[in-house]
Amino acid sequence: MKIRIALIFGGRSVEHEVSVISALQAMANMDSEKYEIYPVYMTKENEFYYGEKTGDIEAYRQIPSLLSSSERVILINDNKRFYLVNYPSKKFGGNTKIEVDIAFPVVHGTNVEDGTLMGHLKTIGIPFVGCDVTSAAVGMDKYLQKTAFRYNDIPVLDCLRFTLADYSDMDSLAKKTEEKIGYPVIVKPVNSGSSVGIMVADDRNGLIKAVDNAFLFTNTILIEKAVKNLREINCSVLGDAADAKASPCEEPFHTDEILSYEDKYLSGGKGSKGSKETGASGSKGMASLQRKIPADIPDELSERIRELSVKAFKVLDCSGVVRFDFILDEDTKELFLNEINTIPGSLSFYLWEADGMSYKELLDRLIELALKRARDNRRVNFSFETNLLDKASFSGAKK
Repeated sequence: MKIRIALIFGGRSVEHEVSVISALQAMANMDSEKYEIYPVYMTKENEFYYGEKTGDIEAYRQIPSLLSSSERVILINDNKRFYLVNYPSKKFGGNTKIEVDIAFPVVHGTNVEDGTLMGHLKTIGIPFVGCDVTSAAVGMDKYLQKTAFRYNDIPVLDCLRFTLADYSDMDSLAKKTEEKIGYPVIVKPVNSGSSVGIMVADDRNGLIKAVDNAFLFTNTILIEKAVKNLREINCSVLGDAADAKASPCEEPFHTDEILSYEDKYLSGGKGSKGSKETGASGSKGMASLQRKIPADIPDELSERIRELSVKAFKVLDCSGVVRFDFILDEDTKELFLNEINTIPGSLSFYLWEADGMSYKELLDRLIELALKRARDNRRVNFSFETNLLDKASFSGAKK
């Protein structure tokens, strides 16, 4: 019997479109002999839709038309069996009720990847692919992840965190930045990805412009020392706390001081020598980025990056496939872990292809890991038998 998968993507995020590409790319590579796949599209209002065209990348050129030909659905737990049912239900029959065994979220960014969707799925009780709630939430918050990494002796850049309350006093924000870090700095939303809202500043005027830009996308920003002469090296990790493995390293190439959204997703799809490309019609997502695999770095550095990646994976108690982005300061030769992507674009399949694992095999492994976690959780007691309410006094309670 096939495993029935609710493939969930989209959502209220600036990375909405990237999620659609990544998910349908994954769907195209899933083994149809093993899985029955139900593509569930989340609108930018986080409403779920399913229909005949939700798995067709071309349908997303006209989303209003796509929604009109699809049904709004919700995911429910009915006596420990999980169903996609239409919402609101019809009064006179013809209601949709599709049984699924597992959820496979392929979402990017705030309001979805940050533990929000995982919390929803965990509350329902359905097994799901990827990081659990805590690792997803901490992995999305660039400040919290840096704190966890630094506490575990994983090198990260110094940074400052500011909120909207600080934004009201730009002079104080600038002075603190200049005193604690100094120029140049890089300013970024604390909880977004795909390089959205990120700018480098070389002086106070640039800092003000960068802060204004970052606060368009978040209520909390991060300011850290900018490494001007840098190389970016990425590494993926696959597994769980019991068994995690690092991929070969890659070096992505970019056209500006930072790897931009355009570099990542709109770079033309040819890639550099050694790059891997495949995917849904219309875009190859992160697979279109120009890169070199393996990265042209010494073996000792590659091994250190791989070891730090596995260590960081276990520090956050991750599961599934993630990608770690490192910065190598070419002037000082210092290495810093920049950030984790808990659901990386294109699921970093190209890094695992370079290690001899096909995209289809990677997807199999992710589903196996999710089902293993569900089995492990079944042995944990989540209730405690007590007659506390029977003996409790409710005197003084409002009647």
